[in-house]
Amino acid sequence: MTEGTQHFSGSYRQEDVEFLLTPMALEPILDLAEKERLIQSGQRHYSEMLSPESLPSPAYLALFQSAFAANRLQMARDCLRLAALIAARRTGAITLVSLARAGTPVGVILGHLLRQVFQRECSHYSVSIIRDRGIDANALKHILAQGHSDASIVFVDGWTGKGVISRELRQTVHDFNAANGTAIDGGLFVLSDLAGTAACAASSGDYLIPSSILNATVSGLVSRSVLNEAIGPDDFHGCVYYAQFEQHDQSRDFADGLVADAMAIAASSGIPLAEASDAPAMAVRSQAYMAAAQQEYGISDINLIKPGIGEATRVLLRRVPERLIVRDTNAPDVAHLLLLAQEKAIPVIVEPALPYQAVALIRSAVDG
Repeated sequence: MTEGTQHFSGSYRQEDVEFLLTPMALEPILDLAEKERLIQSGQRHYSEMLSPESLPSPAYLALFQSAFAANRLQMARDCLRLAALIAARRTGAITLVSLARAGTPVGVILGHLLRQVFQRECSHYSVSIIRDRGIDANALKHILAQGHSDASIVFVDGWTGKGVISRELRQTVHDFNAANGTAIDGGLFVLSDLAGTAACAASSGDYLIPSSILNATVSGLVSRSVLNEAIGPDDFHGCVYYAQFEQHDQSRDFADGLVADAMAIAASSGIPLAEASDAPAMAVRSQAYMAAAQQEYGISDINLIKPGIGEATRVLLRRVPERLIVRDTNAPDVAHLLLLAQEKAIPVIVEPALPYQAVALIRSAVDG
């Protein structure tokens, strides 16, 4: 499907993004415990299946609106800073390649800022990357076939948790370069780098990036990417488009609001300095916490530990959590997590010395 595909922008405007994904029909796995067992036993890869997505409850949607109101200016400043960092590190035209789907809203916002604030020619594609299976090589080949230079490509995402995807990106782009004679930079640019593994980040704080709270309705109505037997060797990785949620979609309004906020900041306060966060310090913190958590909770599989608000949110929305750990139950940034934990009867532990605002542990389906 890499040749002659229709331009697919999800629910975004065509000029905002081109998803290099194959829309497909896929029945969701209704039994989350069974899905967890299949993943953890190695019988199925997580990318082969999707959990059902539903619209957020009124209470949860109210928490999203509250979080958006509280944190939109911080996210806007970080988007502006990240755009400045990208502009400082690339000459000429820029090709943003966001990692679907958490990276997609960030890529849409960055594209507008690079064009409007920094007067840079900018294209934006959103592609799939899957843990243990890598970046979609067909998508990268398609981008290069459109005439974009390998030096223009910038990979963007929302945040790092423990750095698995940023390491996967660097390794598989290295392999792609070796196989194709290209020189694409496999570094990842993010708003918040908790793991210290990103090439460049606007911040290292574990704050609530509002788009991390919702699923498809803030990410162009697309699902997490899928790679199963229905995807042929020449196809882009797959996704499901949730047309039934169109009346509830917030993707465009969310991105437009952040762009307007960032433009206002640039006009009133100027463009922030293109200074990246301290990745080595974040890497030390991340490694120390992961080792301590594995020991304290007796966890052998590091994939069952999900540090940071963004990753914890994903666990409580679509995995089988064992427990939620928070630093402060009164912090507004974790209110949505506490609501989800209450709805799912998940125990909540308070650790005042936690280096993140929240951590979720996935229940082991194979131990014992």
